[in-house]
Amino acid sequence: MATPTAPLGGASPSGRVLGPALDRIIKNAAWRKHSALVAAAKAALDLLSSSPAYPSPDPTSPKSSPLLGLAPAAADAALHALLLALESASPKVADPALDCVAKLLYHRLLFGDLGCAGGGDDASSPSSRLLNAVLACGALSDDAMELATLRVVVAAARCPTVAIRGEGLGQVLKTCYNIYLSSSSGANQLCAKLALAQVLVIVFARVEVDTMDMRVRTVSITDMMDMSDRSLNDSSIVQVAQGFINEAMEGSDVPEPGSPVEPIEVDGKEDDGMSKIREDGLALFKNLCKLSMKFSTPDNPEDQMLLRGKVLSLELLKMVVDNAGPFWRTNEKYLGAIKQYLCLSLLKNSALSSMSIFQLLCSIFVGLLSRFRSGLKEEIGIFFPMLVLRVLENVHQPSFLQKMTVLNLLEKICKESQVLIDIFVNYDCDVDAPNIFERAVNGLLKTALGVPPGSTTTLTTAQDQTFRIESVKCLATIIKSMGSWMDQQLRIGAFSPKISEASLSSVSSMSSIDIPNILIGEDGSGIDYELQSDSGSPDVSGAPSLEQRRAFKIELQKGISLFNRKPSKGIDFLIKSKKIGHSPEDVASFLRNTAGLNATMIGDYLGERDEFPIKVMHAYVDALNFEGMDFGEAIRYYLRGFRLPGEAQKIDRIMEKFAERYCKCNPDSFTSADTAYVLAYSVIMLNTDAHNTMVKDKMSKTDFIRNNRGIDDGKDLPEAYLGTLYDQIVKNEIKMSADSSVPQNKQTSTVMKLLGLDNIMSFVNWKQAEDRAVGANDLLIKNIQEKFKLKSGKSESVFSVITDTTILRYMMEVCWAPMMAAFSVTLDQSDDKAATSQCLQGFRSAVHVTSVMCMQTQRDAFVTSVAKFTYLHCAADMKQKNVDAVKAIISIAIEDGDYLQEAWEHILTCLSRFEHLHLLGEGAPTDASFLTVPLVDSEEKTQKSASMLSKRTNALQNPAVMAAVRGGSYDSTTAKNKASPLVTPEQINNFISNINLLDQIGIFELNHIFAHSPRLNSDAIVSFVKALCKVSMTELQSPTDPRIFCLTKIVEIAHYNMNRIRLVWSRIWKVLSDFFVSVGLSENLSVAVFVMDSLRQLAMKFLEREELANYNFQNEFLQPFAVVMQKSSASEVRELVVRCVSQMVLSRVNNIKSGWKSVFTVFTAAAADDRKSIVLLAFETMEKIVRDYFPYITETETTTFTDCVKCLITFTSSKFSSDASLNAIAFLRFCAVKLAEEGFICHDKDADQQPNNLDSSDGNITVHKDDHVYFWVPLLAGLARLTTDSRPTIRKGAVEVLFDILKDHGHLFSQSFWANIFESVIYPLFSSESFAPNGQISSVNSTEDDSWNFETKMVALRCLADLYITFFEVMRLELSRVTSVITNFIRSPYKQSASTSISVFQCLTEGLASKLSNDEWEKILLCFKESAAHTFVVFDKIVRMMKDIEIPDRNESYSEAEQYSDHDVYNDDEEEANMETASYAIVRMKNHMALQLLIVQGIVKLYEVHKSFLCAEHIGIMLQMLSAISSHASEVNTESNLHIKLHKACFLLEVSEPAVIHFESESYQSYLKLLQAILHDNPSLSENMNVNVESQIMLVCDKILRMYLTCAGHELSNDASGRDPALHRLPLGTSKKEELEARTSLVLHVMRLLGGLEKNCFRRNLPMFFPLLANLIRCQHSSGEVQVALYEIFQSSIGPIISA
Repeated sequence: MATPTAPLGGASPSGRVLGPALDRIIKNAAWRKHSALVAAAKAALDLLSSSPAYPSPDPTSPKSSPLLGLAPAAADAALHALLLALESASPKVADPALDCVAKLLYHRLLFGDLGCAGGGDDASSPSSRLLNAVLACGALSDDAMELATLRVVVAAARCPTVAIRGEGLGQVLKTCYNIYLSSSSGANQLCAKLALAQVLVIVFARVEVDTMDMRVRTVSITDMMDMSDRSLNDSSIVQVAQGFINEAMEGSDVPEPGSPVEPIEVDGKEDDGMSKIREDGLALFKNLCKLSMKFSTPDNPEDQMLLRGKVLSLELLKMVVDNAGPFWRTNEKYLGAIKQYLCLSLLKNSALSSMSIFQLLCSIFVGLLSRFRSGLKEEIGIFFPMLVLRVLENVHQPSFLQKMTVLNLLEKICKESQVLIDIFVNYDCDVDAPNIFERAVNGLLKTALGVPPGSTTTLTTAQDQTFRIESVKCLATIIKSMGSWMDQQLRIGAFSPKISEASLSSVSSMSSIDIPNILIGEDGSGIDYELQSDSGSPDVSGAPSLEQRRAFKIELQKGISLFNRKPSKGIDFLIKSKKIGHSPEDVASFLRNTAGLNATMIGDYLGERDEFPIKVMHAYVDALNFEGMDFGEAIRYYLRGFRLPGEAQKIDRIMEKFAERYCKCNPDSFTSADTAYVLAYSVIMLNTDAHNTMVKDKMSKTDFIRNNRGIDDGKDLPEAYLGTLYDQIVKNEIKMSADSSVPQNKQTSTVMKLLGLDNIMSFVNWKQAEDRAVGANDLLIKNIQEKFKLKSGKSESVFSVITDTTILRYMMEVCWAPMMAAFSVTLDQSDDKAATSQCLQGFRSAVHVTSVMCMQTQRDAFVTSVAKFTYLHCAADMKQKNVDAVKAIISIAIEDGDYLQEAWEHILTCLSRFEHLHLLGEGAPTDASFLTVPLVDSEEKTQKSASMLSKRTNALQNPAVMAAVRGGSYDSTTAKNKASPLVTPEQINNFISNINLLDQIGIFELNHIFAHSPRLNSDAIVSFVKALCKVSMTELQSPTDPRIFCLTKIVEIAHYNMNRIRLVWSRIWKVLSDFFVSVGLSENLSVAVFVMDSLRQLAMKFLEREELANYNFQNEFLQPFAVVMQKSSASEVRELVVRCVSQMVLSRVNNIKSGWKSVFTVFTAAAADDRKSIVLLAFETMEKIVRDYFPYITETETTTFTDCVKCLITFTSSKFSSDASLNAIAFLRFCAVKLAEEGFICHDKDADQQPNNLDSSDGNITVHKDDHVYFWVPLLAGLARLTTDSRPTIRKGAVEVLFDILKDHGHLFSQSFWANIFESVIYPLFSSESFAPNGQISSVNSTEDDSWNFETKMVALRCLADLYITFFEVMRLELSRVTSVITNFIRSPYKQSASTSISVFQCLTEGLASKLSNDEWEKILLCFKESAAHTFVVFDKIVRMMKDIEIPDRNESYSEAEQYSDHDVYNDDEEEANMETASYAIVRMKNHMALQLLIVQGIVKLYEVHKSFLCAEHIGIMLQMLSAISSHASEVNTESNLHIKLHKACFLLEVSEPAVIHFESESYQSYLKLLQAILHDNPSLSENMNVNVESQIMLVCDKILRMYLTCAGHELSNDASGRDPALHRLPLGTSKKEELEARTSLVLHVMRLLGGLEKNCFRRNLPMFFPLLANLIRCQHSSGEVQVALYEIFQSSIGPIISA
C-alpha cells in the first residue's frame, strides 16, 4: 500500500494515471467474483508505489518497459491487472480500466505494438493482449462500454508511441463496424462511425508521411455521406457524436510535458522497401474493400444489416479515396490494391439496386477519376460507361433518382476542367478506348431533348423537365470548364498575369498569343511526374500527335460505320487508309477484336464467296482454339463473335471451316470433318427449332438422333452423346452475338442521325433491362470481369497530360453541335428561369472558347443563335428569357470582343435593334423623320395637330412602331409591312409590355461596349469597325426607316480610338474611309449630308493632333472628302464638303501637314464644279490660304505646293468668273513672290552634274533631289500649261506671268535649274506649231489650224527674247536653241508670225550685239539663214499645187457665175475645188513674197545697225542670203505658166495679182544697196571675203539690165554681125509695158550706180555694160527717165573716155 504522504501509484507519470484507476477497480470489483483481479490490482499498486524512477523506454531494446517511468516488472503487473479488469466482462470493473488505458494512450505513456499477428512473444505480451481485451469490451452490449471502447480505439490510433499492427487494425475495424451495426444506441452507432472514420484518417495520414507523430484533422459528421442513416435525422445525436469525436481528438497535436520524443523508424522496412506503417495501411484498405463486397445469401436477399454495413464500408472507402495523397497516386502496391480490390468492389456492388449504394459508387468513382485517373486509365474507361453512360443514355425508362445522381456526378466531374481535358485526350483520342467525352455529351443532349412525344416512358412531366434542366446545366458546365482551362493556359482574363500597361498594349496588338503552357496535375497542384511515357518522361505530348491519334480514331470509326452498312467496302476503305493490314490474318484480327462491328455484317462478310473474304474467314477460324471443348460448347464459342448469315451457301462455307478446325483441334472426336460439318448443321437447326416461337411442332430428342444417323462415316454417333448435345441446346439456347451498333429505339437513331453521331459506337455492350433501371445486369458484369482478366496480362497504356490548348479545337468539334442543339431547343421551348439561364451561360462560354480558338464557323453559329433568341426582330413576342439573351449578347461583346471578328456583325445588329426599340419605347421621333424629304403642307399640319397628344401615344401611331409590332425575321433588314397591315390592340399591348421589359437593360450597358472599344486589341478593333460599318450601311440603306445609330457610334468609336498607334489607326481608317465615301455618295441626300458632317467632326478632332514631317496620316484621314467631292452628283453635298474643308483649314491650319494634299484635291474638284457658288466659295478659301497661310504650305512636303499650283490652275479654267481665273493666275505670281521672299533659292549642288530633264506635261517633275527646285518647277510648269488655254486673256496672262516670274526671280536660279526651266517649261511653249519642221504645208485648209495659238506664241516669243537678253550671261549656252526657236517662226505660214519672228530676232541681236562673240554671231546668222532658206520650198509647193489646175477662160468675173444655167461648168464640183485651190495659192504667193521682202529688209537693217560688230564672214552670210532671195525672185518670175493661171484666177476672183515683178525688183535693189553700203563703208572688206564686192555689184547690175532688155524685147545677142534685129520687132503689148514700168526704178538705180562709179572702175567695166547701154537706146521705155539716165551716162562717163 502506498504511504499517506506519497501519491497513489507513485511519482512516475504512468503511476499517477494507473494508481487512481487501479484503486477504482479494487473498489468496484466483487471480492469473491473478482478475487484474482483484486489481488493483482493491489500487487500492482504496491509495485507502483515502491518502484524507483526508471528511464524512458528504448524501443530497440527487447526488455524495455511498456510504460513510461516504470520498471518492466511494475509495468507488467499494472498491465496484467488492467487485462484482468477488461476481461472480467463487468462494466463496473472494465470501465475504470478502459478509462485508464485511454489516459495512458492520450498522455503517450504506453509503448509498443498492439495486436501483432502470430504466436510469438509479441502476441502474448501484455500490451498486445491489451488491445484484444479492449476490443472485447465493445461487444458487451453496454452503451457506456461501447463508447469507452471507441474512445480507447481513437486514442490508440492517434497515439504515436504505440502501433496497431496487422490483424490488430483489422480487429479494430471489425469492432467499430460491429458497434455501428449492432449497438442499441443511435448515438453509439454514429460515434462508432466517426471513430472508424477517424482511425482511417489517422492511419492513412501516416501512410502519406511514413511517420507516427504528425498532425491529424478531426473528422466531421459532414464527411459522412449516407443521408439515409436515421441517426442523422436527430440533431441531438449528431451533436453528441460530434462532441465525442472532438473530445477524443482534443489536444492530439500537443505532446504532453515530459513525454519522450517519438523515435524515428521504429518499425523498420520490409524487404520490398515499404515500411510497416504503409503495409498496415494497405492491409486495412484491403479489409475495408472486402467488407464492402459482402453480399446477402439467397435465403435473405434483403438483409438490411448487411446493407448498412456495405454502405458504411463504401462511405469509408469514399473518404479514403477523397483524402488520398500523392503517395497513393504513385505507389504501385496501393494502385494495385485499388485495381484489384476497390475496382472489384465497385463492379460487384454495381449490380445492387440500392440508391444509397449507387450514390456511393458514383462518389467513389468521382474520387478515383479526380485523383487516380493517371494510374487507372483502363479501369476508368470501363467504369465510366458502366456507371455513368449506361444510366445517362437511358432516355425512356430510367430511374429518376439514379439518373439525377448521375447528372449530379457529371456536373461535379465537369467542374474539374483538367479532368475533362484528360478524359478527352486519353479516351476519345485513343483508338483502344471508348469515346467517353463524346458519349457523355451526346447522352446529355438526348436527355436535354427529353422524351419524344408519343414515346412510352416511366417519367412524369416534372421529372422529364428536371432531367432537361440538369443535363443542360451539365453541358453548360462542360463548356465553362473548357473555357476556364483555356484561360488558365493562355493567361486570359482572371488568369492573366499582372503586367504593366505598356506590356499589355504590346501583347494586345499581337495577332496571336504565345505564352508558355503550364503543366497542371490532376488535383491542380502540379504535374504527376510518375506518369511515364514510352520515352521515360511524362507524356505531355502536344496537339500534333493527338491530332494524328484523333484523326486515326475518327477514320477508323468511319470505316467501322461503312463496314456495318457494306462490309466489303468498309474493309477496302480500312485497308486503303492503312487502319488495318493487307493480309487476311490482319483483317480477321480486326473482325475478332474490334468493338462496334455489327455481328450480322461480320457473318455476311465471312460467308462471302470471293477469294479474299474466304481467306479472311479461314484466318478467323484458324485463330480460334477449340481444344478440349465439347461440340456444343465449341459452337457456342464460335458463334459468339458473329451472327450466322441467312443465306444457306454462306452458312455452308462458315460451318465447313468450323468442322475442319474443330477436328484439327480435337483429332479423336470424329472420324472425319464431314461428321462435324453435318452435326454442326443439325445443331444450328435444332437451336432454331427449339427456341423460335414461330415453330409450333418442336423437334424431339428421338427426331434429333434419327436425323443424325450414319453421319460418322456411315456409322451412328453414340445416342448418349447426341442426347446430351440435344439437352444442352434445348435447355440453353445458343445466343449469337448481339448487334452493338443497332440503336435501342427509333428515337435515338433519329436524333443520332440528325446530329451526325449515328456512327459513334458504344464501348460497353449491355442489354437494356426492362423492369429495373438501377443495377447492372449479370451479363454486363461478366463482360467487364473478362475485360479485367484480359487486361491483367497486358502492359499499362500511357496516360497523357496535355497543356496545349489546341486540344480544345478537337473537343469543340465533338461537342459544339450537341451543345448547340441542347441549348437552342431548351431556350426555345422552356421558360424556366434556371434552364434558360444555364443555356445562355453555355452559349456565352461556347462563344468564348470558339472565339479564342479561332473556330469561325462554330463561333458564328453560337453567336447567331443567341442573337436570334433576343427576339429583337419581333419584339411583340419577347419574353424575359429573350431579354436575358440581350444581356448575354452584351456580355459576349464585353468579355470576348478581342476574338469575335466577323461575329461582331450579329452583335451590333442586336444592339442596333435594341436601341431602336428603346427609342420607340421612350416615344422619341425616329431617325427617318430627320432623314427624309420634308412633308407637304397638309402633312405638316397633321403632324402639328398630333403633337398635342401624349408622347407615348404619338410614338405608337408612328409607322416605325407599327412595323416593329408586326416584326419580321432575324435576317430581314426591315419589318414585313405587307405581311399583316393591321395591328391588333393585343399586339400593341404586348409590344408595350415587352418594351418595358427592355428597361432592365440600361443604355449605359449599351454604350459600355463602344466606350471600352479602346481596350480591344488591334485585330479586334478593325473587325469591330468593319462590322459596325456594315450594320450602319444596312441601317442607312433602309428605304422606309433609315437610322443613324451605328453612324453616330462610328463617330464615337473613331474618337475613342484615335490615340491608337499609327499602324492600327491606319487600318481602322481604311475601313472608315471606304464607309464614309460609300455613304457620302448615297442617294439619300439627308444621309449623305449627315455623314459628311460627322466626318467633319472627326476631322476637326483628328487635326488637333500634330503630325510629324513625311507622314501621310492626315491625307489618308481627309481622303473621303476628296473622293466624295469628286464623285458626288449632289451639289448640296459638294458644297457641304467645301464648307467643311474650309472650316477645318481655317481653324486647324497650324496642324495641317500631309492633309494639304486632300484639301487641295477638294478645292481642285470644286474649281471644276458646275455650280458657281461652289467655285466661288472654294476660291475664297484658296485666296485666304495663299495670302495668309502660304508658309504652312511650303513647310511640308514639296508635293503640297504642287497641289496648290494645280488647284490654282484649275481655277483659271472656271467658266463662271473671268475675274477668278485671272486672280488665280495672279495668285500664281504671288506664290512666286512668296517663294522668293522665303528664300527658296535653287543652287547647284554639283557643278559637274548634268542637268536633268523635266517633264511638265503632267506636273510630275523629275529633277535633282532639291526641295527648292520642287517648289519652283510645278509653279512654272503649271503656268506653261495655261498658255494653251482656249481663252485669249488666260493665255496672254499666263505667258506674261510666267515670264515675269522668270524675269523677276530668275536671279535666284542656278544655271542647271535655268537649263531645266528652258527644257521643261519654255521650249515646250513653242513645240506645237501647226506646220511641220521642214516647213511643208500640211493641207490647203490648214490656215485655220491653231491660228489662235500663234498670237500667244508671239507674245511668248517677245518675252523669251527679253528674258534671254536679261539672263544671257547665265544661259549663254542656250543661244543657238533660243535663236532657233525665234527664227523658226519665219517658216510660219502666217505673215504676222514671220514678221514678229524677224522683229524679235532683231531685238535679240540689238540686246546682245555687244555681248556676242564672232562665233556666236555666226551661229545666230546661220540659224537666220537656215530658216530663210526653208521658206523657198513654199513656192515649189505652190507650183506643184497649180500644175494640174485648169483655170477657165471667161470674160466675166467669177462673181457673175450665178446667171449661168445649171449645166455650165461653173457649177461643177471640180471647178469649185480648183478655184479654191487657186485662191489659196494666190494668198500663199503674196505672203511668200512679202515674207521674203521682210527677210531682205531685216538683213539690211541688221547690217545697218550692227555693222560695227560684224566681220567679213558675217557679212558674207548676209550677202549669201540676199543673193539667194534675189535668185529665188528671178525664179518666181520665170514661172510663166503659173503666172498665167494666177492671172486668170485673179481675174475671175476679182482680186489683185501677186506683185512678182515688184518682188524681184525690190530683192535686187536691196541686194545692190547692201553691196554699195559694204563697198562704201569698208572698201578693204573685199580682201577678207571670198567674193569681190565690186565685181559682185557689176554682175548684179548686168543681170538687172539684161532682165530689163529681155522684158523690152531686146535680148542681147551674142551675134557679132552688125544687123539690127530690132528692125523687125513688133511694138510691146500692154502687159510688157506694165512690166517695163515696174522695172524702171531698178534700171534707173543701176544707171545711177554706173554713173557714179569712179573713172577707173567705170573704165574697167565699160566693155561689159556698153552693149547693154547701147541696146537700151533703141528699145521702148515706159518712162522717159531711162533715156535721161542714158544720156547722162553717155555724156558724163562715156564721153570723157572717148574724148580722152
